[in-house]
Amino acid sequence: GFAFGTSVAQVRAASPSEHRVSSQSVFEYLYFHVIPGPRTMFEGIVRLQPGEYALFKDGLVKQDFHWTPRFVESESAPLQELERQFIDAIEQGVRESMTGASGRVGAFLSGGTDSSTIAGLATRVSGSPIDTYSIGFNAAGYDEMEYARIASRHFGTRHHEYYVTPSDVVNAIGPIARIHAQPFGNASAVPTFYCARMARADGIAKMLAGDGGDELFGGNARYAKQYLFALYERVPRALRALLIEPICNALAHGPRLPGICKGVSYVQQAMQPMPARMESYNGLVRLGLDTVLTHSMRAAIDPDGPLEAISRWYFNPTAHTQINRMLATDFKFTLADSDLPKVTTSCRLVGMPVAYPMLDDVVVDFSLRLHPDLKLKRTALRWFFKHALRDFLPEAILRKSKHGFGLPFGEWALSHAPLRDLAFDSLNGLKQRDFVRAEFIDQLRTQRLIEHPGYYGPLVWVLMMLEQWFVHHASRSSIDWRPLAS
Repeated sequence: GFAFGTSVAQVRAASPSEHRVSSQSVFEYLYFHVIPGPRTMFEGIVRLQPGEYALFKDGLVKQDFHWTPRFVESESAPLQELERQFIDAIEQGVRESMTGASGRVGAFLSGGTDSSTIAGLATRVSGSPIDTYSIGFNAAGYDEMEYARIASRHFGTRHHEYYVTPSDVVNAIGPIARIHAQPFGNASAVPTFYCARMARADGIAKMLAGDGGDELFGGNARYAKQYLFALYERVPRALRALLIEPICNALAHGPRLPGICKGVSYVQQAMQPMPARMESYNGLVRLGLDTVLTHSMRAAIDPDGPLEAISRWYFNPTAHTQINRMLATDFKFTLADSDLPKVTTSCRLVGMPVAYPMLDDVVVDFSLRLHPDLKLKRTALRWFFKHALRDFLPEAILRKSKHGFGLPFGEWALSHAPLRDLAFDSLNGLKQRDFVRAEFIDQLRTQRLIEHPGYYGPLVWVLMMLEQWFVHHASRSSIDWRPLAS
């Protein structure tokens, strides 16, 4: 038989037998903080990926892609003409997103370039002030409300603010775990949910989100970092192999002097091929699989699976430059698997429709034709985007670094007893499932989180949300979650 639906639950309902949790999917959740398609949490149930279709005919299922990113890397046009096309494309995306709304349209406003652009163009399209919504945190280094206020004043929006508290986080964890069909570890789902709830209470009928700009126009910090590592490839191969790398290998075993250590580290990282070099920063990779995973879990997984999945998207046949290959990867793993489900599902919790003007067909097609050197100009992120909007966006927003709706979970978990209790109880529950080593969980609670809450807080969140998924899903149906050696 062949069962299909818009959710895992619908497909599972078509087969009443016990469903086994995929150990590989749990591993990839710990790696990516979400489970990337085509995997689901269950063996034997798969998801279609972005732009993919399935054809069931004569008892067989055929899968193929009706759309994939096709980059054009050699096209050129006068900069002024490109800027005009770009602004027209985004404005068209905003207009189409606003068309057909059953009432007032609002916009998320983090104070970044994407959300500010959408808010400004929505005001222009509507011909009157629109409602914008922002989330703040009373935590040093996390609150960027002032930038949202700058954008609101600049465009004349009706601005609404809400400061999320640790108690709000406690109250949101259960609903977020329940509504996601599989474990979802993107913590910014919490502020997104409260933003959408605030808009819903105000009578907003539809929200506009700015997601997509970074992945279309080169806005993530890792793009600049990998550009610097790629410069090493310009050094003649013989010089690298016969002089630089032997010297670095010798220095790596010598005295640890600050200047030398940085140089050695640079060469050692630059020697790695892409996309493995990009993944060397992954938290699970840095901690070490044997440090985190139990023996039975380690035996049940393919540790190379995540990198193989990334490589299939990184080596896009039409992308020949590093920046476009990284963008093609982020189309899948950042947008389709994480950010869009985060916003869409958080809005669905309160019954709020949401649209993404940056991902309008016209905008996406324009970005695919934009020369790669204009997306990342040396280490200048989204150079073209900012240059084109230099007379539209406030200067302070053009200069600011990317942040978004980050959550100070690590700091709050240490200072707020109910949040800490929920997190630590979840971690203790996870010990019984034989995925993560009990010794590592204990060390995470008693030492690592206390010493580095900003670094280890996200990992505690990811583990907590894994257990919360089991609490809210496994108890209501027949699920076998024990690791099974492959």
